[in-house]
Amino acid sequence: MGRTLLEQRPVFVVGIGLHRYQKASESTYVELGLAAVRRALADAAVPWPAVESAYVANTLLGMAPGRAIFKHLGATGLSVVQVENASASGSSAVRQACLDVAAGTSELVLALGVDKPGSAPFSFSWTGAERLSNISPLLSFALLTREYMNRYGVDVEQIAEVALKNHANAAHNPYAQLQQERSLEEVLAHPVAGPLTRLQCCPFGEGAAAVLVASEEAITRLGIEVRRAVQVIASVSRSERVYEPGQSVIVELTRETAAQAFVEAKIGPGDLDVVEVHDAFSVEELLYTEALGLCGEGEGADYLSAGRSRIGGDCAVSASGGLIAMGHPFGPTGVGQVAEVTRQLRGEAGVRQQPDARLALAHMVGIGQVCLVHVLRAPSA
Repeated sequence: MGRTLLEQRPVFVVGIGLHRYQKASESTYVELGLAAVRRALADAAVPWPAVESAYVANTLLGMAPGRAIFKHLGATGLSVVQVENASASGSSAVRQACLDVAAGTSELVLALGVDKPGSAPFSFSWTGAERLSNISPLLSFALLTREYMNRYGVDVEQIAEVALKNHANAAHNPYAQLQQERSLEEVLAHPVAGPLTRLQCCPFGEGAAAVLVASEEAITRLGIEVRRAVQVIASVSRSERVYEPGQSVIVELTRETAAQAFVEAKIGPGDLDVVEVHDAFSVEELLYTEALGLCGEGEGADYLSAGRSRIGGDCAVSASGGLIAMGHPFGPTGVGQVAEVTRQLRGEAGVRQQPDARLALAHMVGIGQVCLVHVLRAPSA
């Protein structure tokens, strides 16, 4: 393949900011969004008028929430586009921001994800405290979990190890919705569908995440710290096609999207140090570590039990806590993943830091089915 836009005109994440993911509160979505944007601006040490365009991801807020947020920062005439792509809305906003800079249309672009419950187009019910259990995805993934267990001889404790790891990671993440380590007994308690339990399903709530991406020209002109500028070296978006009978759409779609991203980034899965995946249900992490090529088919549970996907292992998977414990407020989720891997590649993740992290991947799927994968590289020494 020829040179991609990201190769022809490099793009860097220069600012990140989040409002903690949390259960529904009295805070308005404007307050959530403003907190994330202001933190991203402060992180990059750039003024609001320097931002030339913005992509605002949400699924629950209706028309034009970005305008209501940005008016509090000042009317600057920037281009504003709303992005909705189900769970992948935030990842899609990041991709559009990167392409905007890579194409030379803008030099400094904001990707903002913000959502809060209250105006969702779907009917949700709760399974325990603040947990999303829309019957269709819950039962679908319960069946997928049972199929995976039967096919590869995996037991319920091995599936639960995903949630055990990710809750432990989130306990040290100040932006995570669930900040409490759990025992295996706690994770296995409160079944909700088949082998899935309450703590193996992502919490549903509200929050916001913001990422600023910039060109080399903007970094120089605005005096942004080069040593904290993380390069986006691949951005791929795909949707489902017709697969062979018996193949999982989300697994094959992830495999294909990641393979294209690896080609664009000129790396292989074994080069990755940090990965954030769409683990709305515990079995997904095992499926996606296999689909990404971190381990072989059916080896996801062994990869985890051997410590290879833990912080300090071969590749830290969902060091943020993942959707299972960091949370999944929809619009912000994909943006928050990019913020997390940026923090890791800067070496700023504290006790959650993956040692010597140089290459990272953020993966999201959305109902539809769509899949987005971003690959990022640490700043040069």
